[in-house]
Amino acid sequence: MNPPSSSPTSPPTSPPTPPAWLAHFGSLRTALAGMALLGVAVLIGRFRSDWLGVGLIVALLFLALNLLVALVVHPSLRRRVPLLVFHLALLGLVLASGLGRMTALDGRFELTEGVPWDGVLMDGVAGRWHPDRLGQLSFVHSGFEIDYAPGLKRGPTRNRVHWTDADGQPQDAVIGDHHPLVLRGYRIYTSPNKGYAPLLRWTPAGGEAAIGALHLPSYPAHALQQSLDWQPPGGPALWLQLPVDPSLIDPDRAGRFRLPEDRTLVIRHGGNGGAVEQRLTLAPGGSLDLPGGRLDYLELRTWMGYRVSYDLSLLWLLGLAMLAVVALGWHYARQFTAAPSRGASPARAVDAGALEAR
Repeated sequence: MNPPSSSPTSPPTSPPTPPAWLAHFGSLRTALAGMALLGVAVLIGRFRSDWLGVGLIVALLFLALNLLVALVVHPSLRRRVPLLVFHLALLGLVLASGLGRMTALDGRFELTEGVPWDGVLMDGVAGRWHPDRLGQLSFVHSGFEIDYAPGLKRGPTRNRVHWTDADGQPQDAVIGDHHPLVLRGYRIYTSPNKGYAPLLRWTPAGGEAAIGALHLPSYPAHALQQSLDWQPPGGPALWLQLPVDPSLIDPDRAGRFRLPEDRTLVIRHGGNGGAVEQRLTLAPGGSLDLPGGRLDYLELRTWMGYRVSYDLSLLWLLGLAMLAVVALGWHYARQFTAAPSRGASPARAVDAGALEAR
C-alpha cells in the first residue's frame, strides 16, 4: 500500500527586492552627496544671491527625496518606531529649513532719533517667497544708552522705542542687540553702528524747504572721521564736520555714549573752478546763506543702525530638533534596557555541555 502522497509545498515568497538604483539612492553616500550639494548652493549664493533660492530648493529636495527612499528600502527603519520618528523629524528639519530660507529676509537700516521708520532697507536679502510687509511697519527710536568699559569695550545697548499696535494702542519697549522688537513676525535688533545726526533744513531759492538728517560715520568706531560730503538739491557741494573732543569717551576709563557739549559744525564749500574755498561754522539754531539757498542747523540728534530678520521656521526647527533628540534618546534607551533572550547563546550551550561531560 502506497503511502499517501503529500502535495508539494511552495517555498515562502520573499518580499520583492527594490531596484538597485533605488537602494543606492537611499544610501548614506547619496546623503553625503546631498549635503555637499547644499554646501555648494550656499557658497554660490554668497556671490550670486539670485541663484541662492534655486540652489537651496534643488539641494533640499534632493536630501528630502533621499531620506524618503531610505525609509522605503530599509524596512528596519519602519519597524523601529523611535528610528522612524527620528528620521521623520530629520525630514521635517530639511523641509522646514528650506521653506524658511525661501520666505526669510535679512536686512539692515539706519534710523534718526525721533523719525518714524518707513520700512525702507539700506540693503537686504529676501527669499523668493517672502511676503513683503515691511511697508506696514513703523516705529520711532527715542534715544539709547550704551556704557563703555576701559578700552572702549561696548556694553549692552538699551534703545528706547515706541510704536502703535494693530489696535491703535501706543506701545513702548527697550530693545538691544539680543532683545528684539517683534512687529508682524519681523525681529528688529540694534547693531553696533550708531552715531550723530545733524538735523538740517535746506530752503532752495524760490523753492520749498526740506528737512532731513545727515548720518555722520559711526561713533566711536570712527571718532576721528566725523565728516561727510553732501550736496543739497540745487545747492553747492559741501563738506561738513562735527569736531568731537577725544575725551568725550575716554578709552582709558569707563564712559557712556552721549552728545558732545560743543555741537558746532564746520562747513566748507567752493574751491572749484578757481573759486576760493570758504570755511564756515554753524551752531545749532543758526543759518547760512549759500549759493542756491539757505541752510538752517536745527539740532544735533543721534542715529542707530538696526538689523531686521524674518524667519517663521525658527520655532518649527526648534520643535523638530527637540523631537529628533527625544526619538534618538528613546532608541538608545530601548537598546540599553532591552531584556536578554531566554535561550542561552551557542557559546554558553557549548560550555554547559563540556561541564556535564567532565
